[in-house]
Amino acid sequence: MKKILLILMSLAFILSPQILKAQGCEDPSDDEGDEGKVKVFGFIQPQYEFHMTDPGTNTFKFKRARIGVTGNIPYDFSYYVVMENSAFVSQSGYPYLLDAFISYKRFKWAKFSMGSFKQPFGQEVNTSCSKLHTISRAMVSDQIVAPQRDMGIMILGGDNETAIKYNLALMNGRGLGIKDNNTMKDIIGRVVYKPLDFLRVGGSFRYGFPNNNDDERMSYAGEIELSFGEFLLQGEYIYDEGDYNRGAGGGCGSDPLTLGDKRSGAYVQAMYMTSFMLQPVAKWEFFDTDNAIDDNNLYIYTFGVNYFFNDWTRLQVNYQYKAEKNAEIDNDAILLQLQVKF
Repeated sequence: MKKILLILMSLAFILSPQILKAQGCEDPSDDEGDEGKVKVFGFIQPQYEFHMTDPGTNTFKFKRARIGVTGNIPYDFSYYVVMENSAFVSQSGYPYLLDAFISYKRFKWAKFSMGSFKQPFGQEVNTSCSKLHTISRAMVSDQIVAPQRDMGIMILGGDNETAIKYNLALMNGRGLGIKDNNTMKDIIGRVVYKPLDFLRVGGSFRYGFPNNNDDERMSYAGEIELSFGEFLLQGEYIYDEGDYNRGAGGGCGSDPLTLGDKRSGAYVQAMYMTSFMLQPVAKWEFFDTDNAIDDNNLYIYTFGVNYFFNDWTRLQVNYQYKAEKNAEIDNDAILLQLQVKF
């Protein structure tokens, strides 16, 4: 019965009589004079993955399958709702509500949002899943910035064209669709500064109590982005200490790992868009699940290529070479993903 209701809801969105533009997953609508119009958007990511374990495993799956609606309401309000329909992401196997928030945007310098949304922490986590340069996010992003989505209220301002972009949120700290079990809230923020046309630098922080009122958590991150024509270089370092939500896991169905009291990691990725709409990508990352233990870092080298058929369709192929510090394990992987946005 739940599946039937969710399918009917999705069909109602798609068959809406409003005039819609076929665009991909994006920020909430900011078009003035569009009050009452509903815009449907989303993307699907069918994927094949081959893991070079012993014995090897391979499977076809949906990495993500999302559909949403956004629009403006008189006066100065907007809404944004997204559902995840991939059974490979949901622990229950059913579609579920991913993002759902209302924004108030009277002021140019600040917008206020309340509901369910991503934590404003980190460069890679706050990159839309349909715009990621590699098929998988870095392990440090998936494991430390968890839960990636939560309930709360946020003030934000600026965009990629302004000198400063900022987000500041007060959130439960428990994760998506989970009622808070303590009287404290998490404070999470991110600031990105653009001193030059080709340079962006930023930082993120989080302070909260993920499980009870006694055990706190503190997280920091620093990020940088350099862009010269069609060449793009991005890097980020994340440090996290204290308690953590052991059941939250990472993004998009990633299995949670056991972490020590202090953990950290980083990644650097570079890519170049050729005139043939072919974009080679190289990524280096490391993740230390417990800083108190020596020589337990996990290193992952990703070599891939993105091919853009058009503005809505993209093919990604990645080879992940995973290098352990002490003993090499057969766990490399080949990933292939086709994406269509609408």
